[in-house]
Amino acid sequence: MVRSYDPAVVSDRWRYPRALAVVAAIALVAAVVSLCFFTVDSADYAIVTDFGKPTQVITAPGLGLKHPLQSVRTFDRRLYVYALPPSEFLTIEKTPVVASGTILWRVADPKRYFETVVDRRSAESRLGDILSAELGVAIGSNRLVAFVSMDAAAYRADAIVTEIARRCDAVALRDYGIGVVDVQLRGFDFPKQNRPRLYARMKSERGRISMLYRSEGEEEGLKVRAAAEEQKARILARAIEFSQQRRGEGDGEAARIYADALSRAPEFYAFLRAMDCDDSEGN
Repeated sequence: MVRSYDPAVVSDRWRYPRALAVVAAIALVAAVVSLCFFTVDSADYAIVTDFGKPTQVITAPGLGLKHPLQSVRTFDRRLYVYALPPSEFLTIEKTPVVASGTILWRVADPKRYFETVVDRRSAESRLGDILSAELGVAIGSNRLVAFVSMDAAAYRADAIVTEIARRCDAVALRDYGIGVVDVQLRGFDFPKQNRPRLYARMKSERGRISMLYRSEGEEEGLKVRAAAEEQKARILARAIEFSQQRRGEGDGEAARIYADALSRAPEFYAFLRAMDCDDSEGN
C-alpha cells in the first residue's frame, strides 16, 4: 500500500519547529544584547573588566557598552565615615596620651581603588593605618599644650589636624585612589594609669594661674578704688566751693534786702530792735 503525499500535513509538521527556532534565536539575541549594555547610576562609578583586568572606567551616569564576556564592577562615589579606635602615643616631652580620630573619605580614583583595595573594608583598614601613622608623627613632634591648653597662642590642634588631613589625602590618593575629605580629632585623653598624676599637675598649674589672676585683680581693684576716692574728693571739693559761693551770694542778697527795708521804714525797725532788746533783757 502506497501512502499519499499531503503538502498541507508536511507544512503543519514543520511550522512549529521553525517558530520555536525563531523564538529561541530572538531570545538568544536579546540575551546577548542585554549582556552588552549596562547602566551607571549617578551615585556610582563603574569599571568594565576583561577577566579581572580593568578596560574601561566610567565616571558619568548613563548607558554603557561592553563585550558579552566582560564584567562590570560598581563603586559608590558618596562619602564614607571611618572612626579610628583609640591608640596610645607620646608627645615630644614623652607624655603618654590616648588619641582617636574620624576620617571622612570617598573613592577618588576608581581604577587605582579597584587595583589595590577593591572593597570598603580593605579601604578603611588602609586608612586606619595611614591615620594612625600620621597621628603618631603629629603628636610626637608637638608639646602637650598644643592640644590641651587655655593659652590661645600655644593651642595649635586645629592647624595640626588640618595638616594631618592633607598628608593622609596625599598618601591615600597616591597608593589607593582614596580621597580624604576631612579628618577630625575625636578624642584626646591620658592613659588611665597616668591620669591622677597628670590631673594633679594640671590642678597645681591652674592653681598657680588662678593666684596670678587673683593678685592682678586685687592690684587692679586697688587702682580702681584709689581713682574713685580721688574722684570723690574732687567732687566734694567742687560741691563745697559751690555751696560756699551760693551761701555768700545769699548772705549778700539778704544784707541788701535788710538795708533796703531799713531805709524805707527806719522807725519801724528801730521799734522792732527795741522790742528784741527788751525780750533779751527779760530773759
